[in-house]
Amino acid sequence: MVRTRRLITVALTTLLLAPLAACAVEPKEWAGTVCASLTPWRKQIAELNAKAQQQMANAKTPTDTQKNLVALLGGARDASETARRAVEEAGEPDVDQGEVIARRFVDSLAAVRDAYGHAKGDIEKLSTKDDQDFYDGVVDIITTLNQEYASSRLDTSAITSPELSKAFDEIPECR
Repeated sequence: MVRTRRLITVALTTLLLAPLAACAVEPKEWAGTVCASLTPWRKQIAELNAKAQQQMANAKTPTDTQKNLVALLGGARDASETARRAVEEAGEPDVDQGEVIARRFVDSLAAVRDAYGHAKGDIEKLSTKDDQDFYDGVVDIITTLNQEYASSRLDTSAITSPELSKAFDEIPECR
């Protein structure tokens, strides 16, 4: 009986607190959180690319190349998921269409994460037995990655909130 009451209390508490997670946030606060979440992501992606370039210059075999690319793409996927989660946790801005705007940011980062994940998985599947086949496969995979990445871009011109535009312009983390 006591256990049942505890379960009911936990369930009710969860139900009552869930709407609080979706509360709207002031535009400046939301923009600041979003930009603060994206800054380390951009830095991580740049660092991963620099490290991969250095490693690729030293790669002697398709196996070396595969290992380096898998590490790069896995790191980029993980960094993108961390940024996506942080932006999602920022809630939604208290502006017209705030829920839609927040969802677009989250969806864009999810698409980026997925693009990196697809490429990582595809690189892992490539056979390294034939150099030419391997490198041709890499070119095809990177081409697909670039296409998926480009299609995931957030169209910021579709954000028609003057409050958010102002917030993004004023917040130091967003510059």
